[in-house]
Amino acid sequence: MADPRGMFDLAGRVACVTGASSGLGRRSAMALAAAGARVVGVARRADALRAWAEETGTNAAIVAADLSQRDSLSQIAQQVAEPFGPPDIVVHAAGINTREPADDVSPKGWDVTMALNLAAPFFLTQALVPAMKAKGWGRVVNFASLQTTRAFPGGIAYGTSKAGIGQLTRAMAEAWSGDGINANAIGPGFFPTELTGPVFADEERAARNASQTCIGRNGTLKDIDGPLLFLCSEASAYVTGQVLMVDGGYTAK
Repeated sequence: MADPRGMFDLAGRVACVTGASSGLGRRSAMALAAAGARVVGVARRADALRAWAEETGTNAAIVAADLSQRDSLSQIAQQVAEPFGPPDIVVHAAGINTREPADDVSPKGWDVTMALNLAAPFFLTQALVPAMKAKGWGRVVNFASLQTTRAFPGGIAYGTSKAGIGQLTRAMAEAWSGDGINANAIGPGFFPTELTGPVFADEERAARNASQTCIGRNGTLKDIDGPLLFLCSEASAYVTGQVLMVDGGYTAK
């Protein structure tokens, strides 16, 4: 039997990670590069992307772009393929949460949430799929949420977009897994990131969230590494269309 650790080796793979300038996107980009992949980070903030790339080294390249602009996604896909060739792996970690109560949701807030959280993962992947099909191998990892299945206050737009990610992941698997392209999603619990800053700023609330997990704590950035590498590697060859909750058992209770 071959050493099973080799199933997680990403040497020779090219990955695209959106939202790579901060939070779980940045951590995902670092983890994939550490596993041997050449990684292209995509986000709006060029300075933060450059800082990530400098820390990561020669296996990193950046594309500064606004993924909420749907008309630009085909061009962004072309830019992503320039440094190392077309990606084998795409991780969609970019996202926004406007935290507007239902009575105050604005058309602008709704539209940008759907554009970045739901439309961008589909249309960017759609543009990258032909090259994956040509290789007969690909991995798509979407970022779902606790709100994929649960309603939180002030989360009607965000939650709707993340519920859509659950179905998008299943539909991507149905469409492309026969071509060797597996599509799955990670559903993070409460992790300390810019997006969850308001949650962790309230110590009582953060402690209450931790107490609602089975493990008894909130997530740390390193907790995302193993699940991500599993879904991006040969280790997940027979896994597709799934949402893997990485939440310390929050949704199990």
